[in-house]
Amino acid sequence: QVHLVESGGGLVQAGGSLRLSCVASGITFRLVAMAWYRQAPGKQRELAADIISDGSTNYADSVKGRFTVSRDNAKNTVYLQMNSLKPEDTAVYYCRWGRTEYWGQGTQVTVSS
Repeated sequence: QVHLVESGGGLVQAGGSLRLSCVASGITFRLVAMAWYRQAPGKQRELAADIISDGSTNYADSVKGRFTVSRDNAKNTVYLQMNSLKPEDTAVYYCRWGRTEYWGQGTQVTVSS
């Protein structure tokens, strides 16, 4: 059974940093792509960043240069380091196993101005 569990969200002031974690179980983690999505109030869920099995990464233009996605295959964990946060980064952040139907429960990130 596949489980994805996010943690690390919270309230931070603009310009601050947070690191999100997503622990995966039930999959051969080292072989799969993992992704971080976000959904702001009243908006569609959007891809923020993803990382494939060889460590290659991809970022949305809105987070490029501020967010870094990484993975620790020994811990079955994918991270999203978020720096220089802006109020428009406020959203629920979800991790996802590649492009499958498996999602985590989400973690709230709120950036105050």
